[in-house]
Amino acid sequence: MKITFYHAMIASAFLFAGCTDSIDENPSETEQGTGLPPVETNPANTNYQPAFAGQTRVNGVKTTTPYQSTVLTSSLAAPWGITSLPDGRLLITEKGGTMRIVTTTGTLSSAITGIPSVNSSGQGGLLGITIDPQFTSNRMIYWVFSENVAGGNQTSVAKGKLSASETSIENPTVIFRANPSANVGTLHYGGRILFDNTGNLLVSTGERSDLSTRPLAQSVTAALGKVLRITKDGTPASGNPTFSQSGALPELYSMGHRNPQGLAIHPVTGELWESEHGPRGGDEINRVQGGANYGWPTITYGIEYSGATIGNGVQQQVGMQQPVYYWDPVISPSGITFYKGNNIPEWQNNLFIAALSGKHIARLVIENNVVKGEERLLADENQRFRDITQGTDNNLYAVTDEGRLYRIRKQ
Repeated sequence: MKITFYHAMIASAFLFAGCTDSIDENPSETEQGTGLPPVETNPANTNYQPAFAGQTRVNGVKTTTPYQSTVLTSSLAAPWGITSLPDGRLLITEKGGTMRIVTTTGTLSSAITGIPSVNSSGQGGLLGITIDPQFTSNRMIYWVFSENVAGGNQTSVAKGKLSASETSIENPTVIFRANPSANVGTLHYGGRILFDNTGNLLVSTGERSDLSTRPLAQSVTAALGKVLRITKDGTPASGNPTFSQSGALPELYSMGHRNPQGLAIHPVTGELWESEHGPRGGDEINRVQGGANYGWPTITYGIEYSGATIGNGVQQQVGMQQPVYYWDPVISPSGITFYKGNNIPEWQNNLFIAALSGKHIARLVIENNVVKGEERLLADENQRFRDITQGTDNNLYAVTDEGRLYRIRKQ
């Protein structure tokens, strides 16, 4: 077991890779994001200008409450999704197609069997996971995975009952498939899933990356590049927004997404927030509103990996939503969670983002839907953070591609 302590002192600045700033001596200024320079110091890929103040490279903040991170285990195999069970243990998906239960002391269960086969190539595999709000009585689990089907592969949603022995999934059933399937590779599946406050499922899907499928993010007749809202049986949820274009799928909640790998409900407003991978630049945090269009690929703050302009090089267009926040260069944001505990009061309602290429956990201080400060946590760990959740004990738990499970709590 490895324990790393982070202290609220000037010296702690050196724990954060690539960060050369120091702690401001006025805590109130630090908490408001006015005491430190932006955490990003590398040059942007573009000269695109933000649409409003605080949309990118906001001032830095530094947590003043001493906290610690603990590696509970390093024995997971490419974990992708993490959620809490009612008793405080953690249910984790592994990309290759297995689930495991891990205690908060780091004890791993054996692989849970009975899960439908996944296509784990590329960015595919066993992805996001959530449990039924009535899990204590029905033991139902819901997950997203990349599935081989006629015509290629696609993002699919399944459910099943965790056996009493916790060794298998009983009666696994695929309840939804994000059509059309595509034989274009193994990228951009999206893959997060959670329950909204009405007991329906929210699911994120990618546009599959290929130039041939990219435009489908703007098509209401395709489930690619969308946030979907479905029932526990996979049917369109009642009260979904109505899209004006003809032939709109009834399960659509929002559109115009690239590769959304994070979903979280704001603990105060109840609104849905989302993280989304951009191309070269243009990673996004969005406040998702039903019926809204988030612009990809028509508007973006990024460019092609080749350096070419995407489309007309437009960042704003009437009828398309601006991200609340974006990064250039990218941090590759994956899973996200809002902190709603009280162990570290200054984190209350802050958004925490697992960053893959950024190799840190980003903390965003948000006030009235505007980002006021950004901090990078655990950057010295040199890990690709894949997902993060808040446990029943009010501590944060994060998994990395390298197989680690971290607990982050007050010291």
